[in-house]
Amino acid sequence: MTIYQLLVLFPLWVCLPHFCSPEIMFRRTPTPQKRILGARVPRSDGKILHRQKRGWMWNQFFLLEEYTGSDYQYVGKLHSDQDKGDGSLKYILSGDGAGTLFIIDEKTGDIHATRRIDREEKAFYTLRAQAINRRTLRPVEPESEFVIKIHDINDNEPTFPEEIYTASVPEMSVVGTSVVQVTATDADDPSYGNSARVIYSILQGQPYFSVEPETGIIRTALPNMNRENREQYQVVIQAKDMGGQMGGLSGTTTVNITLTDVNDNPPRFAQNTIHLRVLESSPIGTAIGSVKATDADTGKNAEVEYRIIDGDGTDMFDIITEKDTQEGIITVKKPLDYESRRLYTLKVEAENTHVDPRFYYLGPFKDTTIVKISVEDVDEPPIFSRSSYLFEVHEDIEVGTIIGTVMARDPDSTSSPIRFSLDRHTDLDRIFNIHSGNGSLYTSKPLDRELSQWHNLTVIAAEINNPKEMTRVAVFVRILDVNDNAPQFAVFYDTFVCENARPGQLIQTISAVDKDDPLGGQKFFFSLAAVNPNFTVQDNEVVLFAALKRQRKKEPLILSKEDIRDNIVSYNDEGGGEEDTQAFDIGTLRNPAAIEEKKLRRDIIPETLFIPRRTPTAPDNTDVRDFINERLKEHDLDPTAPPYDSLATYAYEGNDSIAESLSSLESGTTDGDQNYDYLREWGPRFNKLAEMYGGGESDKDS
Repeated sequence: MTIYQLLVLFPLWVCLPHFCSPEIMFRRTPTPQKRILGARVPRSDGKILHRQKRGWMWNQFFLLEEYTGSDYQYVGKLHSDQDKGDGSLKYILSGDGAGTLFIIDEKTGDIHATRRIDREEKAFYTLRAQAINRRTLRPVEPESEFVIKIHDINDNEPTFPEEIYTASVPEMSVVGTSVVQVTATDADDPSYGNSARVIYSILQGQPYFSVEPETGIIRTALPNMNRENREQYQVVIQAKDMGGQMGGLSGTTTVNITLTDVNDNPPRFAQNTIHLRVLESSPIGTAIGSVKATDADTGKNAEVEYRIIDGDGTDMFDIITEKDTQEGIITVKKPLDYESRRLYTLKVEAENTHVDPRFYYLGPFKDTTIVKISVEDVDEPPIFSRSSYLFEVHEDIEVGTIIGTVMARDPDSTSSPIRFSLDRHTDLDRIFNIHSGNGSLYTSKPLDRELSQWHNLTVIAAEINNPKEMTRVAVFVRILDVNDNAPQFAVFYDTFVCENARPGQLIQTISAVDKDDPLGGQKFFFSLAAVNPNFTVQDNEVVLFAALKRQRKKEPLILSKEDIRDNIVSYNDEGGGEEDTQAFDIGTLRNPAAIEEKKLRRDIIPETLFIPRRTPTAPDNTDVRDFINERLKEHDLDPTAPPYDSLATYAYEGNDSIAESLSSLESGTTDGDQNYDYLREWGPRFNKLAEMYGGGESDKDS
């Protein structure tokens, strides 16, 4: 039923047809108040409404959006009480959309909308209305302002900002765990009806997930959702306006949900027993195989640490965790021997390194397996009974004499026969030979200790069936001395004596050397080869080389500078005082040829066996100082010579000694007689010399 409302506007009035309860706003008019004509408005209940006289006027029209009729949409009517119906007044409309969107009948004051209006584009329009005299064009009423407000209809569905959402939630989450929130917007007027009130529901994804109707929060709906069973879920959410009621518009979106991993699965070996093989010749550190426990989890939740926890091979093998492949690499820890043991058993454990306390009840998060390792035989080279051999033999043995036997065996279970041979690079002179069958080493040439005191040989043992499998061993042969060399004079003596020499006067001291080296040291006995009544020889048992009677600690031979004698090497032996006639004289230094044959060091037990090195012989006219410097230089350049843990000392007295030289080597060049009585004044050590050199004077006096 059409309801007409009559309003008077000093004296302009409007008749507004409306199809709903009118929403009218009033404001005070700036012009003097005039009488308002009442209008009878029929009601649905048949009663008549009477407007009361008041000083307010209208200022707002209402218009529904999205009009779909073929005619212009009627908005309302302007009317003035000055209008007599004779067409003398003209109604004018100005403001938003006047003349284009909104038109007015200038005679009747009817207002129409020329096209469909979308509230979402513009919610209200402000216009101005005025009535003028058509003839004079003067206003008959002041200009009045009013608003046309567009009433909303539900013409927009809810929309989501994203067509597809991506979200994740940990597996095994409790029911109600929040996953993600989605929100839809509705362009309709939220202040008018339920056009913009959105309700959410789930169209796809049940029974795993649910959505809160008012907030759009998606939550888990099932307990213990396991990623290992299913990882990806697709959920479709609907947003519907009009409070979700029938007839409301709706929009949808898709949410792809992924279950993220937690450590809820222990590692598991696929087999209870694993068999591996390894060659007995495999060196320490060799990888012989791998074991792997699979874990259904991913990332750090699947990381595993391997260890050997039991078995009879715990000391022979080790296991290393390979981080990239998550495998346990078994390696050789100690040398293997097929003949000693052929099978080992290990108990290997795999355990997660990152355990989540929330899932202890699903554990234990470890597993074990048995690893059986078979040692395979390889053809190994022979093994000698010793790491090296030392044989001692006298130099006077007959050719063909066996000096020692080396023994070797085949460690393999087949025990192949062994053939022995000599490495001829270590026996270039072919002095020795070896029995190929039993390893007996014998001489093939005469031995001479004075030519070579040590022989360093290499013996080779090879399998007859497989000559490539061979082993070498060092054999040191020490040649022991026998007294097979006669003494020799240290130098050629050309002695002069003055014709007025006193009877008993010392005219020459003679010394001798011997290439042999008896254990007790050399003892020479001197005598005249032919009887001469003018000369006599006094045998003082002079010893060229003195030796320690027994080996002592490895320590320097000279402990202090005070214990330096007039010889090449000083030994830390307590001498016999003035009775000691075993000391060396300076003549030794002047006869380098006498000491060219190097002897084994007697101050310490040699730790390394080596072949003695010969040094060139110094000329007879070599000065003592030059000789010593040459020997020092040789020792500096010789890696086998002292000092390595002992001290060899060369003493050179130098010039300007108060006592001058006491050596008898210069006695032959002395002019005239010399008085040696002053030797008695030098103390007990020189008493023997005083008796020897001063005795002639006493005999003469007697």
